[in-house]
Amino acid sequence: MSIHSLSHEDRIYLLQLARNSIKQAIQHQALPKIDIANLSSELKSNGATFVTLTIDGQLRGCIGALEAYQPLAKDVQEHAVSAALEDYRFPPLTWGDLDSVRIEISRLTQPIQLIYSDTEALIQKLRPSIDGVILADGFRRATFLPQVWEQLPIPEEFLNHLCVKMGSNPDTWQKKHLEVSTYQVEEFHE
Repeated sequence: MSIHSLSHEDRIYLLQLARNSIKQAIQHQALPKIDIANLSSELKSNGATFVTLTIDGQLRGCIGALEAYQPLAKDVQEHAVSAALEDYRFPPLTWGDLDSVRIEISRLTQPIQLIYSDTEALIQKLRPSIDGVILADGFRRATFLPQVWEQLPIPEEFLNHLCVKMGSNPDTWQKKHLEVSTYQVEEFHE
């Protein structure tokens, strides 16, 4: 399933909304009010996003949702603030970080379960740099956005790291048949 690309204006709006929301949250002020009624149909529609923050090219926060459950604009606002203040891997952003932080937004398509017979078939079906991947093993679940293929271009290494992120041994994907889903993203950044 694909998504219609956002207009240039909608992208600018979302990036500004993310930055302004982070600024307000850092100052412990109320978040900017979103006037849903006056937004474009794409921004009003439910959407799933990840907001990724970097400083000097290094990850500084990344939070999102795999399933659409709220208007796209609200989803971006919520995940921008969470990426800035609640990503357990990093200390919360400070006012001093604002000038150097860069915001990237990834809008996800609906995940689709990947049907595969064995590990070789799984590797064959993955599309590096195109597919985001979700691994699930019971209640454990983890995802990598398609952008992660830039750091982990070899499918076996990509899956090993994703298993570790899921809280499993790196070779879990080789030893048991995991539930695998893929999705694509529309990515844009400042």
